[in-house]
Amino acid sequence: MIPSPFARVPLALRSARARLCNDSAKEFKYETVPYWNSPRLVGMTTPAVRASHGSRIPEAVHRRRWAILGVLMLSLLIVVLDNSILNVAIKTISTPAPTGLGATQSQIEWAINAYTLVFAGLLFTAGLIGDRLGRKKVLLGGLVVFGIGSALAAESGTPGELITFRALMALGAAFVMPATLAVLMNVFEREEQPKAIGIWAGGVGLAIAIGPITGGALLDHFWWGSVFLINVPIVIIALALMVWLVPDSRDPKPGRLDPIGVVLSVVGLVLLVYGIIKGGELADFTDPTVLATIVAGLVVLAAFVVFEKRSDHPSLDVTYFKNKVFSAAMAAIALVFFALMGVTFFSVFYTQSVRGYSPFQSGLLMLPLAAAQMIFAPRARLLVDRFGNKATTTAGLLLIAATLAAFAGFEADTPIWVLEVVFFLMGTGMAHIMTPTSVVIMQALPREKAGSASALSNTFRQVGGALGIAVLGSVLSTSYRTGIEGNLGQLPAGLRDTAGESIEATLGIAEKLGPRGDALVGSANDAFLHAMHITALCGTGVALIGALVVALFLPGKPPTPQEGKREQELVVAAE
Repeated sequence: MIPSPFARVPLALRSARARLCNDSAKEFKYETVPYWNSPRLVGMTTPAVRASHGSRIPEAVHRRRWAILGVLMLSLLIVVLDNSILNVAIKTISTPAPTGLGATQSQIEWAINAYTLVFAGLLFTAGLIGDRLGRKKVLLGGLVVFGIGSALAAESGTPGELITFRALMALGAAFVMPATLAVLMNVFEREEQPKAIGIWAGGVGLAIAIGPITGGALLDHFWWGSVFLINVPIVIIALALMVWLVPDSRDPKPGRLDPIGVVLSVVGLVLLVYGIIKGGELADFTDPTVLATIVAGLVVLAAFVVFEKRSDHPSLDVTYFKNKVFSAAMAAIALVFFALMGVTFFSVFYTQSVRGYSPFQSGLLMLPLAAAQMIFAPRARLLVDRFGNKATTTAGLLLIAATLAAFAGFEADTPIWVLEVVFFLMGTGMAHIMTPTSVVIMQALPREKAGSASALSNTFRQVGGALGIAVLGSVLSTSYRTGIEGNLGQLPAGLRDTAGESIEATLGIAEKLGPRGDALVGSANDAFLHAMHITALCGTGVALIGALVVALFLPGKPPTPQEGKREQELVVAAE
């Protein structure tokens, strides 16, 4: 009998080889399904790159994976750009017609939150539909709806119409965001996923940079609606490139849709956010209507959690949160966006209303924040490799807390370079939070559930941002109204309530008063700065809570598996 070539291979190595062979066999289990939705790839005979989690990447797709990532980032760009481009337009939209829409601060908050709430509420379902129908199809459909909503928002005649069309834009965006990350996870091997996700996260920084600068330039030359109309040509370019380059993929065993869960989540979030915003508008959170709305929202959200826990096809699988690492990563994302979206909201009024910068100049001031994200997001994985997820993410959140605390010391004459340094440090902190937490979340679930994982991550990001704008915006509104009320006695009774809504409302009335309104301008600036300081300290507290959570629950630096690598090398050599 001819001896087996593996007869002298130690038992441990033979066991390792058997495990590897078994893993390889498991990786073929989805090949009977046309996972890559292309007829020429079914029954594929060309070489393929083996990927983790049970699928094989066709060689043709693997070769163009970086071009595909570029197209995905362009699609991501317009979704994120829409929020960042709106930031510099907040002041313009709040001015009376014909320059703006005369929107109050609460209406501006709703123009932002209508987008984030619809976006967050539909992400679960959008991810499941992408898993079922194919990610490329929902990407194309989502981009078309987003483009139509952008064109309609540009022609809005009232704040109500703007809020409605922003919600339509969010409907399209909800199908774009999770599909981009799901496709990314399916065209890159596991070893390259952290690098690809880092570049993907850097795209967020690029959008933050382009958004305010583009928006400011448009507002200097065109009407406010141009900040939405600019999305249309980007959508057209993204659609053409996507049809050409991006492959389709789907989950061979997709979950069932959960319409009841979607309705409960959206209704609960809308009630909660409405109550918070209304409380800030009235400067009274003890108002019966405010309390009843907030409590109703919490009750509906509690019912949502109970329903999802008992459902056999939940849109939000609450069992994922039994994993402390997964839960801590989700909490970090939610809390950092809670703080960031809140500070971005009031920083626009600080730079434009108090400091007197134009929208374009205000956009340029945000450049350091975006530059830091673009520089550090793709490289954050290097710090994670050296120090681990816990140390990297905790340091990032502590840095965010420090930058928010710095806003509590800003005055009307603070050197502008100090603001620029703070923005750069804020972007650095974000880059070292988003990349490691995104990798933890995306790799915690099987590859074929990438759409659901992306949806879950982005839902918590959007909900955190929406609550940040609602809560910190309401703190700002309440503090401002309290600070300015004592200086409104000279105004007619009918104007006092309007003047107390926001600094823009006060400055608008002061301008109509002529020289008599000069004293009111100074009072408005003082009241806003005091309100901004209080709001910034609230955001600091939130960031510190996030740092504590990740320090307790995220894993530290994993040991280097040198022994396992040597074992696999010996097995390969024996083969």
